[in-house]
Amino acid sequence: MSKKYKKWEKLDNTAKVFPVIATDEMTNTYRISVVLNERVDGEVLQQALNMVLPKMPGFNMRLRTGFFWYYLEENGKPAPKVFEEKDYPCRRIYAQKNNSYLFRVTYYKTRINLEVFHVLADGMGGIGFLRELTYQYLRLKHSELSDVTANRLSDETSLNREDSYISNYNKASKSVYASKKAFLIKGDKLPYNGFGVIQGLLPVSQLKDVSRNKYGVSINEYLISAFVYATYRTYRRMISEEKPIRVAIPVNMRPFFDSNTTKNFFVMISAEFAPRNKEYTFEEIVAVIHESIQSQMKKEHLEAIFSYNVSNEQHIAARSVPLFLKNIGIKVVYTRAALANTTTITNIGNITVKEEYEPYIKMFHSFLSFSKGQELKGTITSYKDTLAYTFTSSFEDTTVQRRVFQQIAQDGVEVQIETNGVYYE
Repeated sequence: MSKKYKKWEKLDNTAKVFPVIATDEMTNTYRISVVLNERVDGEVLQQALNMVLPKMPGFNMRLRTGFFWYYLEENGKPAPKVFEEKDYPCRRIYAQKNNSYLFRVTYYKTRINLEVFHVLADGMGGIGFLRELTYQYLRLKHSELSDVTANRLSDETSLNREDSYISNYNKASKSVYASKKAFLIKGDKLPYNGFGVIQGLLPVSQLKDVSRNKYGVSINEYLISAFVYATYRTYRRMISEEKPIRVAIPVNMRPFFDSNTTKNFFVMISAEFAPRNKEYTFEEIVAVIHESIQSQMKKEHLEAIFSYNVSNEQHIAARSVPLFLKNIGIKVVYTRAALANTTTITNIGNITVKEEYEPYIKMFHSFLSFSKGQELKGTITSYKDTLAYTFTSSFEDTTVQRRVFQQIAQDGVEVQIETNGVYYE
């Protein structure tokens, strides 16, 4: 009997970094969670995962090591075990203990958590998988939903696995990266490799009014400015033109290139604030951040960022270098880029679900694991009129996070704070 052929695929340009740099402290794992209006049944959630996973080929993968590159191969093993969350989030995913899968599903009270090793997909891909898992779970729990889509994937879910970096890069692009070091936040760490989460729940309607009508900027620019201002106030004497606050911002490239891939397809821009020996008001910092972001949000500039990376990858000499030598170069380049930013703040965007499922879903939120030099990070996620601005940190001190939400509250936005309890232990 012939051996069954397993599907395989190359890693996209961004994904090639993550297996090289992943460690227990720098897991390159992100989380997206959905909060239901009812307690989660773990057995039913496992059943839902068992049903959905075979339909989602982008997640039914395991990581393999080749001579020149890592690659993904069809997994086919039983779905990983769903379990109740009892540890810190975004821990490293050990594939050999997880049926070779590169994601995990946990639950806690009313919350379902999806954690993904970034090699599989970016946040857009993760949202698609979590949404389908949630739909299937709710159909199994509620008979009135059982025939909604006859247990098929919804029309809004893409199964496209195109490498959109390769499809859209410009061979003539030159490097647009700046390698100047940024101010890095440092401090005493939480004990036992602690993972602190502080989350502000904010009404989208109020944020929209304040950001647009008071400051003339987008919600995203306003929230990033609040972080920059809080950091500036906290570490003013340590920040300068030579060591500016620089916030890395992932930009989803799908709208720019009409892509619906479930692989990674984003680039990083940086919003920079470099003070010049004077006091800055919040309004002044908002203006600086707005200008910094808008100057980079042009298709040609964004295209040049990923095109330069892809062009290097496509170079014949680079393709012939053995993997262990490539890994050395990747680590050097990654370290230089990581230390050029104070933090990363990513906006997952507004998550929508089909109307029939809305009564069962309260909200979504997400957050990032730490990376080199960046042990305080932020994520922005919204659902209906609730926006979750979530900070993850390895530091005991929470001054920056508190000042972010103080500024937002001073602007008249109602702020509801949630934490994972680490700071009160």
